Amino acid sequence: MLTSKQTAFLRSLAHAEPAILQIGKGGISENFLDQAGLALEARELVKISVLANAEATAAQASEELRDKLHAEVVQVIGRTVVLYRRSHDNRKITLPR
Repeated sequence: MLTSKQTAFLRSLAHAEPAILQIGKGGISENFLDQAGLALEARELVKISVLANAEATAAQASEELRDKLHAEVVQVIGRTVVLYRRSHDNRKITLPR
């Protein structure tokens, strides 16, 4: 579980990053989960855009992704979700205490 200080730090890092994944009409499929898992392992911090034609809202998608990817939801704002999961092999982000 992230502290408020860690969440604020991760939000500041995510601000400048583009959304690298999109959830659309097809929703959250196994293929999407595989891609998101790989992106989290490589980057640790991933920004996901929920398109207007998606069946789920950004909040619903963030809960599903959190549970299925074992990640922390850093932020849900508008149609954008930011997720964090510490990488096992490729640690890039050092969280404040």
